[in-house]
This record gives sequence, C-alpha cells and structure tokens, in this order.
Amino acid sequence: MHGTRTSSAIWDPQVTALARHGHPTVALDLPGHGTRSDERFTLEGALAAIDEAVARCAVPPLLVGLSLGGYVSLAYAGRHSDRVAGVVLAGCSTQTRGPVLRGYSRASTWVTRVLGTGRGTWHVVTDMLHALAGYSPLADLRRLHHLPVWLVNGRADPLRLEERRYLRARPGTTLTVVPRAGHDVNTHAPAAFNRVLLTALHELATAPAAVARVVLPQPTPVPLPAL
Repeated sequence: MHGTRTSSAIWDPQVTALARHGHPTVALDLPGHGTRSDERFTLEGALAAIDEAVARCAVPPLLVGLSLGGYVSLAYAGRHSDRVAGVVLAGCSTQTRGPVLRGYSRASTWVTRVLGTGRGTWHVVTDMLHALAGYSPLADLRRLHHLPVWLVNGRADPLRLEERRYLRARPGTTLTVVPRAGHDVNTHAPAAFNRVLLTALHELATAPAAVARVVLPQPTPVPLPAL
C-alpha cells in the first residue's frame, strides 16, 4: 500500500523483484489515488480495499505499506490479524496525532495556498488527516502478539521519531534503518528494501506452521506471496 498522493506505481521495483523470486504480488491503489482518484479517501474505504485483495489470496498474505499505506496496513492487521501472515511497515513510525499531525496540516495548507501547488488533488491530504486524526498505531501494534512485524525506515525519514516506542509496544518487532534513504525508502534504496521483503517472506515460509503469500490482481497458486 502506497503513501499519500502517490499510487501503486511506486511499487514497480518491488513487484518486479518479488516476481523474479517467485512471489506473486499485488500493488493496490487506495481510494483517492491512482485508478481510484475519483473517490474520496476514508480509512474504512482503504480497509475495504485491502480486505478485498486479501480475500483473493489462497493463504494469508504479507502486507507491505509505506507512509499512509503503512498506517492503513497496520490498522487492517489490528482488526484482522488472523487474515494476514505478517506486516512490513515503512515510513510510519510516528503516531498520527499531536504536534506531528498539526505540523503536517500547517505545512500542507502552506504548500497549497502560498505555493499554489497540488490544488486539484490536495483534498486527499485533508481526507487523510481527518481519517487518521484519532488513530493510534501503538494500540494496534500491541494487539499483534503473534503476528510478525517488520519496521523499515530511511535514516533521514522525519517520520521515524517514535521507532523505540513502536518497538516497546510490540516486543520482537524487527527494525531496519536504511542509510542514505529518506521517507520514500523503497524508492531511495530499492535493493535494500527488496532484501527486507525477501528476508521477511523467507522467515514466514520457514517458520513452524507459517505460510506467506503476496497479493495479485489475478492470483496464481504458488507457494509464497505478498500484498
């Protein structure tokens, strides 16, 4: 799942790399983005989009989300931990409230009104801020007692402020901080990010009684996939 004001296209390097290793993958467009840009973003709409993709998998998938996509992936796993094999959360190691949320809101308003950019699609940012205003990622992390979780952040990412709180909230979480990468870690360092995904899929496949799967628009039965 992608971040705000982007689309599923940001995952092309990951889809290609995972397919090369035999892992079918689905990159989703969340409401308000990409092929669904005519819709308004809501948290419930995003969760429904994930649930539809998960339902098409023969076995529970590995959820992978960046930024906004990370928050909604975590929210989905918090509600439906029995439907997924694990979660990779990138660029979302900060709670979406308080000073961070207010700062993002002020910055987005300034960019739109002063610079005059993004006017046609900036409602997505407003929708996202409204949808996540009361959301607690730490609360959902605490619910994932038996679900593997991987955190991946670029070293220069400003949204890694609460990495340690995330780790305390869910002991056993794996954290990878990628050097010379910022918020869009999968784009800034695709090789390093792909290694994290392949390692996660390998660990899920080899763990006792664990199976991983990747989500595809038209799933093909294979041993391992990721969503």
